Amino acid sequence: MDGVSAAAPAVSRAGRMVRVSGPLLEAEGVPDVRMGEILRVGSDALSAEVVAVEGTRATMQAYEYTGGVRVGDPAVRTGEPLSGLFGPGLLGRAFDGLMRPLTDAPLWLSPARAETGRDGDATRWRFVPAVAPGTEVGEGAMLGTVPGAGAVEHRVVVPVGVSGVVGWIADEGEVDAEARVAEVGGRAVHLSERWPMRRPRPFAARLSDPAPLHTGQRVLDLLFPVARGGAAAVTGGFGTGKTMLLQQVAKWCDADVIVYVGCGERGNEMADVLEDFARLVDARTGGRLIDRTVVVANTSNMPMMARELSIYTGIGIAEFYRDMGHDAVVIADSTSRWAEALREFANRRGDLPAEEGFPANLASELAAFYERAGRVTTLGGHDASVTVIGAVSPPGGDLSEPVTTITQRFVRAMWTLDRDLAYARHYPAVHWAGSFARDADGLARWQTVQGDAEWAARRATALEILAEADRLASLAEVIGVNSLPGRERMVALGGRLLREAVLAQNALSPNDATCSDAKGAALLDLVLAVVEACHAAIDRGVTATAIERVDFGPVIRAAQDVGPEDADAIAAIRARMLATLGALT
Repeated sequence: MDGVSAAAPAVSRAGRMVRVSGPLLEAEGVPDVRMGEILRVGSDALSAEVVAVEGTRATMQAYEYTGGVRVGDPAVRTGEPLSGLFGPGLLGRAFDGLMRPLTDAPLWLSPARAETGRDGDATRWRFVPAVAPGTEVGEGAMLGTVPGAGAVEHRVVVPVGVSGVVGWIADEGEVDAEARVAEVGGRAVHLSERWPMRRPRPFAARLSDPAPLHTGQRVLDLLFPVARGGAAAVTGGFGTGKTMLLQQVAKWCDADVIVYVGCGERGNEMADVLEDFARLVDARTGGRLIDRTVVVANTSNMPMMARELSIYTGIGIAEFYRDMGHDAVVIADSTSRWAEALREFANRRGDLPAEEGFPANLASELAAFYERAGRVTTLGGHDASVTVIGAVSPPGGDLSEPVTTITQRFVRAMWTLDRDLAYARHYPAVHWAGSFARDADGLARWQTVQGDAEWAARRATALEILAEADRLASLAEVIGVNSLPGRERMVALGGRLLREAVLAQNALSPNDATCSDAKGAALLDLVLAVVEACHAAIDRGVTATAIERVDFGPVIRAAQDVGPEDADAIAAIRARMLATLGALT
């Protein structure tokens, strides 16, 4: 704690305000104040976190609107960092960056308490014990479960720093959210726990062998996969479909828990997310998708520094479910707005600006955020993960701006959206030339162990065809496609088939909104086999014009004509197309 006696008079824990500049506050005469501590400022006791200390002078960032705060107002120490209440009741709901509920909140939120919590939540939860008194347990061991707390099993685990013999455990029954449910090693364990927002939760070991996170989006799963517990970024200019792609990943990826962080985005987009997730049937559970989703919303009209905090709130919630043994995905839309909040506050403090006015510590802040992704062995011995996917919104689509270039250094996959593809109605508009996946080799080994030894070869061949087709497209604009030799015309045809039959995906089609690994592999096999058959026909003396007259419609329509799991139907289309091409003379 803060080392100040609980019996000390309140005046000994308070200073007075000497500067108010938007979210930047300064107080003088605050005794023994610490970095990261929360002070209560003004008559409304607004939350402000200490970011710099010089003697008894504290510089703070406020997480709420500071209108009405005046020089001379009190600034009272709490002795604790900003913490959230982590427990049942998170899934299926929306919160702001301070973890105050938005789903059933009034129009105006009350100021946060000294310990951020969910005031007025009178929900009682049924606790089911999983161990008996006298059992020896360690950190992270499961003590019981809470049925009905979402679409995934809510496990009550031994908190960090607690271990020993279970001296007492509650009987099965209903309890309050903050009730004591067990005693371990002489220490009380509650149904919910408070944890500092910015502090990473510990784990036993980090796992290095990659396993893929299936997103349901073919261009990602086939060409630019992200590993479970990895970090990825989606970058692109305005109107290229970043939010749409992130929502599709959230809907269809095979994670247990989704944490969707709306950081500085428009309020109507967050409303659409809530509406869609509440309506969409979850293919994994048969219930609603929202029942395994937590939404953290700090839209563009909310306080600037709460936007900065919302990123840490979201990843803290994900780590909370990771420690239960679940795989969680954090969708952060967007990290550019988060970086802009850092820039504005740094400018108010008078910090020396770096490139484009961003603070000099921007790289370390981004690194610390993405570093919290990982596939780990939890303290309780589970294999679990937190995967982080962030959106980057470069002004004017300039991919050389600082947030984009710094992010590329710390993520394992980059999905670059192309304006020309987006305007051509090619969804997702992920461009193969500007994207990468650093875990592709490790995931190829995983695919081989799972029985798909051709995964890496298919991926390499597809990327080679796309790159060559792009090169020929520039040449064809000058001399005309019909002037190209036959083999080059087949490469151009192959690039078009890959784009239209495999990489493009219809988010509104029940057959094509998501795609299984088996169907995606079958579609790619279909196109590569057709391209190879076209080259074979050229070698037999068949003219390129004759090949181009073949109806490739079944190939292009295959993804939407068959179900998301139906790889056998794709194989039948492949057999018919190869027979047709083989008959050409």
